[in-house]
Parts: sequence; C-alpha cells; structure tokens
Amino acid sequence: MTRCSYRVLVGVLWVAAAIMFGAVQTAAQGDDAPRVLRTTADDAITPVIADHLKEAVGRAEDEGYDALVVELDTPGGLDTSMREIIQRFLSAEVPVVVYVSPQGARAASAGAIITFASHVAAMAPGTAIGAATPVGLEGGDVENKVINDAAALAESVARLRDRDVDFVVDTVREGRSASADEALHVGAIDVVAASLGDLLDEIDGRQVEVAPAGTTVTLRTAGAVLDEHDMGVLRRIQQTLADPNIAFLFLSIGTLALIYELTSPGIGAGGAVGVVLILLALFSLSVLPVNTVGLLLLGLAAALFVAELFAPGIGVAAAGGTAALVLSGIFLFDDAPGLEVSMAVVAPVAAVVGCAVVFAGRLVLRTRATDSTTTGPGLFIDRTVTVHHVVGGRAQAFVEGAWWNVRPVNGELQPGRARIVDVEGLDLVVEPAPDNSNDQQTGES
Repeated sequence: MTRCSYRVLVGVLWVAAAIMFGAVQTAAQGDDAPRVLRTTADDAITPVIADHLKEAVGRAEDEGYDALVVELDTPGGLDTSMREIIQRFLSAEVPVVVYVSPQGARAASAGAIITFASHVAAMAPGTAIGAATPVGLEGGDVENKVINDAAALAESVARLRDRDVDFVVDTVREGRSASADEALHVGAIDVVAASLGDLLDEIDGRQVEVAPAGTTVTLRTAGAVLDEHDMGVLRRIQQTLADPNIAFLFLSIGTLALIYELTSPGIGAGGAVGVVLILLALFSLSVLPVNTVGLLLLGLAAALFVAELFAPGIGVAAAGGTAALVLSGIFLFDDAPGLEVSMAVVAPVAAVVGCAVVFAGRLVLRTRATDSTTTGPGLFIDRTVTVHHVVGGRAQAFVEGAWWNVRPVNGELQPGRARIVDVEGLDLVVEPAPDNSNDQQTGES
C-alpha cells in the first residue's frame, strides 16, 4: 500500500468514526429530550370534543409524555361535555396545559372553566377569557339553581388550582370577562406567551400536582419534541353534525320524510331518509351517544338490506342501507392514532355491499317472476296426455316418467288425448283435448 493510499484510508476511517459518534450522541439526546403531546380544540364544546380531549389525556398518560398542551379557542358549549373534560383533567396523571391561542381566540363560557381546571392555564396576547354564565338552549337566562351549581363548580376548580376565586366565580355569576393581561394580573391564569415555543420555555421547571392527589411533578418542556394528536376526518365530521341548527334541520326534514312515507307507502325512500335524519338529529342534540348512534345506523343498514331482498324494487332500500352503513362507520370508530378507519375504505366497502344486495334482490325478483307453470304441480297444467286403461270411470296416464290417476272435469272420461286443467293430490283433472291443440305432449309410453 502506498503512503498516499494509507492516508486516504485513515481519513475515511476518521470520517466514519465521527459520523457514528455524532449519530450515537444525537440518539442519546433524542431519547433524553422531553416529549409533549399537542392537540387543538377550536370549536364548540360538544360530546365529540369531550371524547377527543379525554382520548388525548389517555394517550399522553399511556405513552409517557411529559405534558399535554391543548390549544383552545371556543365560544363555549354543553355543560355535560364541559364537566366530562374537567373531570378528566382533574384525574390526569400527566400535566395538562391549556393555551388559549392564537391571538384573537377566546375561552368563553364552558371554555373558561376548562381553562381554569388545567394544571397550567396560559393565554396568548390579544385573547379573552370568561363570560361563563350558563344560558338556556334558546340563549335566555336559566334558573338560579343552575347558576349556583355552575358557580360552585367554578369555585371548587379555582381553589384546587390556586386561582383567584373571586374572578372565577364572577365569570359565572356576573358574566365577567378579561383580557390575557388582566387575567394574569388577577391570578386567574399562570402565563401569557406569544407562541407555543415561548410557553414551553416559560413553564419549564414549574411544579404541578397531578393525580393521584399529592403527586408533584416538575415540568420538562423546554426544547421538547412535539407530537400531534389530531381529531381525524371521522371525528371532524361528527363535530360538524353536532350542531343545534343542523339538528333542527334534520328533525324537520326527517319528520316530513316519515309523513310522506306513511301517506304514500311503497318505495321506502321516505322512511329510510326520515329514520337516518332523525338519528343524526338525536346525536346533534346530545340525546344519543356517539357509539349508540353508530350501532343504530348499523342496524338500520342491515334492515334496509334485508328489505331490498324481500321487496326488490329500484334499489332505494339498498341505497338507504349503503348511506346508513357509511354513517355507521363514521360513528362507530374513533380516530385513535394507528387505528384510524379511512373514508377511502368505508365508502367503497359500503358501495360494494349495496351493489351486492341490489344484485341479490334482482336474483330474487327473477326467481319470483319465473312462470309458476315451470315447477311443481303447475308443470302439468295445459299439457296434453294420452288417457289409458279406462275401467269403471277411472283411468291412468303416463306423465313425466310416472303413472297418474286421471279423472274428468265433468262427464265421462274417454280413452285418447286429453288436456290437463288441474292437479288435485295425485289425480290429474283433464278435459278432452281440442282437435287443433298445438300444446306440447308429455313424455308417455
């Protein structure tokens, strides 16, 4: 080996060693870096948002994240859904950080109490929080006992998270709101940060108490690796449907469709559309849980497919069953990471099932439409036979490989050709065949 070649080899070895050392060091730093799970709630608080946030807390716990950050922007929502989220935040074994962002966002009504229930409450500049007074479905005032109940919950949350009790209670009783700086000044929130990166740097090293009670952890968030927990397509569709305005529309159209079906029965389109829309309306009004709606839609799809088989027509029942099957896929399956059900799978599968049912219905219809004279006793009707052995008014004829007793419709039976008009038990009822009969003669000996 020449001296030049030796130097080249040594240089290559040094470079390879440096690359390997750097890779090992980077992997070690990556393993040691804090991990934060991030999710977003930027719509009204509904059962769909509640399930999404509870699922995010569960994932953060199961996968060992250092914290969960919820970026919140909401006008409020349902009291029942708000309480589910608060309960899950209070029982979380991982720190939950609620960050009201981006600039111009708000944590109003139910969103304010959810923010107060987090381990760390943060807001971006130019955001607002408060106005948590309960309102009725029509937007009007509610009874004092409802306000007292909400105020008691807000006070309990404020004391548990060491926030300004007077401000938190006033957001419920007086509808008080505040900007980010004012909320920080009175002690209703913990941090005002211009960006998520600034927030994670700001809260690094803070100590918070998580479940079980008495467990204190120190936040490690500076330079954290961020992982996303998205809602997914199916859950976003559910959230879109969870709207009182859509519920009213569905109830109106669904009721009209059922009335139309009852007054003009036959096709089944009105019944299928009406039931589907009313189920969706009950979900929108939070009367039925998500999975219950999915199961009911799946049962409806099965019923419509069976109806298509028993009463095949132009495929209306099969089309309704296909739509119900697609909707059941939306409501039955969660968008858990790694377990998502894609609409690119749900829709084609439902379409294939619907087409298969239509095809099966056509087979049933063809079978029913087949001339009844081709099978069973009808096989012999209008056939011409030769009558043999007329003795004492009784006779026989050889038909389709067997001897049958023959008797006349009326009058006396004469040997010769006759036409079968009926079958009674094991007897063929015949009448004299016309001379110009062109009917096919049965096989006979």
